[in-house]
Amino acid sequence: MLIAVYGVFALAASARAGFQIATKFSEAPVAYLLSAVAAIVYIVATVSLARPGTRAYRISVVAVTTELVGVIAVGLLSIFDAQAFPSETVWSAFGRGYGFVPLILPVLGLIWLRRNRPGRSRI
Repeated sequence: MLIAVYGVFALAASARAGFQIATKFSEAPVAYLLSAVAAIVYIVATVSLARPGTRAYRISVVAVTTELVGVIAVGLLSIFDAQAFPSETVWSAFGRGYGFVPLILPVLGLIWLRRNRPGRSRI
C-alpha cells in the first residue's frame, strides 16, 4: 500500500511539475523547480521501496528522509515567506493542497523502513 501511495505521488508530482514548468515557469520558478525536486524524490522512493536488498533499502532511507526534510523546510518557508512561493508546490504549507499526505507519508515510510530492515529477523 505504501509503495502504491508513493507511486501515485510520483505520478501526480511529475505531472504537476511538468505542466507548471512547461506553461508558466516565469511566474514562480523556485516553486516549480521545487515541485520537480519533489517529483524526483517520489520517483526514487517508489522504485527503491519496491526493490529488495540492502542497497535499495539505503536508497529508500535517503529518499524518504529527504522527502521529510523537504516537506518541513518548504512548509516552513512557504508559511513564513509566502512571497517566495506565489504558487504552491507539492510540499507548500506541509502539503496542504494534498491533504497533508506529503507530511504524513515520509513518517509512515520511515516507520515501515525501520520495521522492514534487511537482515532483521522476524519473530
